[in-house]
Amino acid sequence: MKSLNNVVFAAMLGLAFATTGGVVHAQESTTVRVAMTEGEIKKVDKDAKKLTIKHGELKNLGMPGMTMVFKVQDAAMLDKVKQGDQVRFTADKVDGALTVTSIELAK
Repeated sequence: MKSLNNVVFAAMLGLAFATTGGVVHAQESTTVRVAMTEGEIKKVDKDAKKLTIKHGELKNLGMPGMTMVFKVQDAAMLDKVKQGDQVRFTADKVDGALTVTSIELAK
C-alpha cells in the first residue's frame, strides 16, 4: 500500500514514476506547463517563419511585456493568424531562439 501512496503523491506533484521490484522511483516529468500570454499579432512573415507579437509578460522567460519577433515551432501556425488578431500563446527558448510553441485566437 505504501508504494501506491508514493505513486499518487508523485502524480500529484506532476512527476513521472517507475517501479522496480515494488519500489517507486519518482522522476521529474519532461512536460512543463507554461501559462499562455495574451498578445496582438503585428506582423506575419511566412517567408522567414516568424511572427511579430505585442505581448504581455512572459513569466517563464522572465520577460516584461513588449513587441518582439518570434520564430514559430510549426509553420502551420502562420496560417492561423493575421495582422491585428488578438491571440493567446506560449513561447520558449528552442535551440537558443525565442519560439512560439502554441497559439490560439483569443476569445
